[in-house]
Parts: sequence; C-alpha cells; structure tokens
Amino acid sequence: MTAVLPHWIDGASLTVPGARTGPITNPATGEVTGEVGFASTALVDTVVTSARVAGAAWGRLSLTRRTQVLFAFRELLNARKHEVAAAITAEHGKVPSDALGEVQRGLEVVEFACGIAHLLKGGLSMEVSTGIDVSSVRQPLGVVAVISPFNFPAMVPLWFLPVALATGNAVVLKPSEKDPTAANLIAGLWAEAGLPAGVLSVVHGDKEAVDALLVHPDVAAISFVGSTPVARYVYETGTAHGKRVQALGGAKNHMVVLPDADLDLAADAAVNAGFGSAGERCMAISALVAVDPIGDELVAKIAERMAGLTIGAGDATGVEPDLGPLITREHRDRVAGYLDVGVAEGATLVVDGRTVAPRGDAGGFWLGPSLIDHVAPGSRVHAEEIFGPVLSVLRVPTYDAALALVNSLPYGNGTAIFTRDGGAARRYVAEVEVGMVGVNVPIPVPAAFYSFGGWKASLFGDTHAYGPEGVHFFTRGKVVTTRWPEPDSSTGINLGFPQNS
Repeated sequence: MTAVLPHWIDGASLTVPGARTGPITNPATGEVTGEVGFASTALVDTVVTSARVAGAAWGRLSLTRRTQVLFAFRELLNARKHEVAAAITAEHGKVPSDALGEVQRGLEVVEFACGIAHLLKGGLSMEVSTGIDVSSVRQPLGVVAVISPFNFPAMVPLWFLPVALATGNAVVLKPSEKDPTAANLIAGLWAEAGLPAGVLSVVHGDKEAVDALLVHPDVAAISFVGSTPVARYVYETGTAHGKRVQALGGAKNHMVVLPDADLDLAADAAVNAGFGSAGERCMAISALVAVDPIGDELVAKIAERMAGLTIGAGDATGVEPDLGPLITREHRDRVAGYLDVGVAEGATLVVDGRTVAPRGDAGGFWLGPSLIDHVAPGSRVHAEEIFGPVLSVLRVPTYDAALALVNSLPYGNGTAIFTRDGGAARRYVAEVEVGMVGVNVPIPVPAAFYSFGGWKASLFGDTHAYGPEGVHFFTRGKVVTTRWPEPDSSTGINLGFPQNS
C-alpha cells in the first residue's frame, strides 16, 4: 500500500482517516508512488477558522519579529533547496537543473519580502488644515488563500506566500494534487523558521477544496495561477462572494523575429524558451513569428539545434537530459494530438517529437521537442494553448503584420521581439497588448521587485503577482485624520460640512 501525503495544519502533519485520496505519479515511469489526501469542505472550514485566530495574532506582531521569520526561512530554504528540487523532479518530472532554478526564482521573492518593513511605510502630511494632520497605513487582510498549479509546485507558491505572510496575513495554500510534496516541505521550513502554528496551512484536494475556499466568508482574498477557463471561474466565483481575487490564466506567447535580428541568438532563444521544462510554462514561447525573408534560415537553425536535444528521467544517473516527461499520460496525448491537428490544418511538421526516444526506461509520458512550420494565423495550433514542447512558426511580411498577429489573440501574458533596431523594439514595447515584454529576452519574467502578470485573458483582476502590486494586493489602506487641539482652545459649534482652512 502506498503512503498518503498528509495535509499541513496547525504546524503539523494531519492525515484524515477515510478521506478521499488521489494518486501521486512519477511521470518519468508512469508508476504511482503515493497518495495524497483530499480535503473536504468541513476540513477547509476548520483550517480557515484556525487561520483566522492565528493570523490575528501574527498580524499584530511587530514588523521586526515578522521580518526575522522571513530571514530565517530564506536561509533554511537556501540550505534545503536541493531537497525541494528533488521532490519536484520526482513528481513533476523536471530535470534537476530546471527544478533547482524554479526554487531559486522563488527565493528571489523571499528576499524581496525580507524588506517588507520599508514597503509598508505609510505617509504623513502635517497641517493639511489648521491643527490637522493626515496619515496613511496599510494593514493585512486577514486570511488569504493561494491555489497553485502543477507546473511550478514551488515557485508559484513562493510568489505569494512570502509577501502575504510578511504583510501580516494568514495563508491557506491549496497546491496541485499532481505534485503536492514540495508544498509540505516548504510549509515545514516556515515552521522551522519560527512561523506560528496556524498562520500557514496546506490543504490538498480537488475542486471541492477549491470551491470551499472560494466561498468561505472568512477568506478575504484568493491568489490563483492556472488555465484561463479555471482562472475565469475562480475570479467570478471569488468576487461574487466578496473576495479580492488575482487569477492568472493561460497564455500563447509570441516571439517576433525581425529580418535584422541575430538569427543564431534568436534560434538559441526559441529552443530554450520553447522546450525548457517540456514547454509546461505559462511563459514558454509557443509561437515564433518570422518576418520575411528570414523564415527558412531561422527554421533551419532551430531544427539543427533541436537535433541535439535529449529527453529522459531527471533522476537518472549520468548526463542530465534536456527535457523531462509531461505531467500525465492524458496531457501527453493531448499535446501530441496537436501535431496531427497542425498537419490537417495545412502546416508542415518539421520535427516530430513522437519519434524521439527517451533515455533509459521507456515508461512514462514522453514527447520530444516538435516544430511545426507555416502555421496559419488563427488556426487551432496557433490560437490554442498547447502547454507542451511544440513550437509553431508563422510567416508574415512586415512588422505591422507581426504586431497585428500578436494582438489578435485573447491572451496577453508574455512576448518577445528579437532585433538590432532600437526604434523597432521601442515601438513594439509601446504597441503590443501584452503584460510582459522581452527585447532580445525570450522569457521576460520580471525580477522580484517588479510584478508578474499579463493582460486580457491571461489575468482576471487588476493586480499582478509579487513586487509592489503583490504588497498592495495583500494589504488594504487606511487613512487617519488627526487633530490635537492646543490647550484651552475651542472650535465652537458648526453643523456645516467640514472645510479645510
């Protein structure tokens, strides 16, 4: 019998006897390696009640004390990052360097949140009216929930947890049930760093747990990352129940290559950004827009580089492969199906990843890097989020046509332009309808002291993740108007509307 991964509640592991469970699978072998317990609505209610009590005390704790916990957690996570990365490799399938890089990017947000005392400074205006001062403060919301996806089981929770906790909130984290162990490891490190019991809880589960968080009256805010249909559902359900919601959805990220670009640089970038993490990134480049006349040469350079890529288990001995497996058999089959869809739509299949054999054990959910050329604008392969190692190439005659193509889709997460022309790049940055833009940078994920998020159907809500916008999302402003009368002074009776003087 496989072990059941417990929840993390009130600073300790909790397994609920008789509860529903789901399988934890190693995608490199297809084997079920464990089970994860699913939270019921009643358990979520118990956790939120505990979080409300613990969070109230945590929010009253001094900024100095809270920051000390942040610094301690940073040191613990840095020391144990290989352990967290190993859990990601075992359950998600990422190769070790990719898994470790994910944890490292999460650490950057922790380091940002260590400066929370500076970021929570309010304002003060003296003598705005005779004898009256006005000040502003930002205060925590209370209990907030984080619902994170399978593709970044450590980084995405670390986008939200450090900022939410540093600003004085209690957090209930619901990670993906497909690769849940990293969340428990991270929660244990927070407890070891001195975070009081109940301030951070991890509840595992499926839609029942998600819905319980979305409608619970004591949950003040929801942070979500996932597909666009689910992001829309989370936003609409959460806001209908009076919650503040930031729901980051799907993407179809374009990389525009102008004729003057360094094509070797562009080809390297397309391969790195298209196939890293087996394409299971919301910031992956999945559509390359080649502006005439460089399409043939660029496709040849990309195909040449793809020939040397390897796929295999990340925990195997020897040289690390370039790509791991996809997360589930169903997802692998869905992604592979787009290759047939592309051919049926008239595109040219240049590299068929279904013919690439994995290193070692042939079990698991494998698909090699795939390249489809002459993809028609607006076709399914172009317009739909594939979320796998499939790179589509579209040909356009001009910069204006490339811009119109990028702006035509409902997504607006990330994009990149490759060019030596500063004027063209500057124009693209101004005109493209996308939230994160790279100039000769294929995956423009902002540094932790900026904020992450897209436009249009890639974001529901008006606040991006981490950075300054994250601080504002997890706090609310309060303005205080104060008068300290001089001794023996009197204002008299005046029933008119107050006026400044």
